[in-house]
Amino acid sequence: MPTFVALLNWTNQGVRGYKDTPQRAEAFTAAAQKLGVKVLNLFWTVGPYDIVAVVEAPDDETATAVLLQVGALGNVRSTTLRAFGREEMDRIIAKATG
Repeated sequence: MPTFVALLNWTNQGVRGYKDTPQRAEAFTAAAQKLGVKVLNLFWTVGPYDIVAVVEAPDDETATAVLLQVGALGNVRSTTLRAFGREEMDRIIAKATG
């Protein structure tokens, strides 16, 4: 399954409710599972992003759907990156070099 790295920042609402972040993370994981998305890792971070989520999704549309769901709650905004594993990168290189 494709892997995605979501870089999340708390909104004003999200930081006001920082004490609820573990419960919000559990709710995100449950919502993701319902759409067939697996949360591989979730990290609270210091720096330009507040949370980093690493997820596997069946496709781009499903990953986008789950991130739209979490964003609609108003606690976070996301920047999402499609990540490629070693085997995927080998296939990409093979295609690029013909």
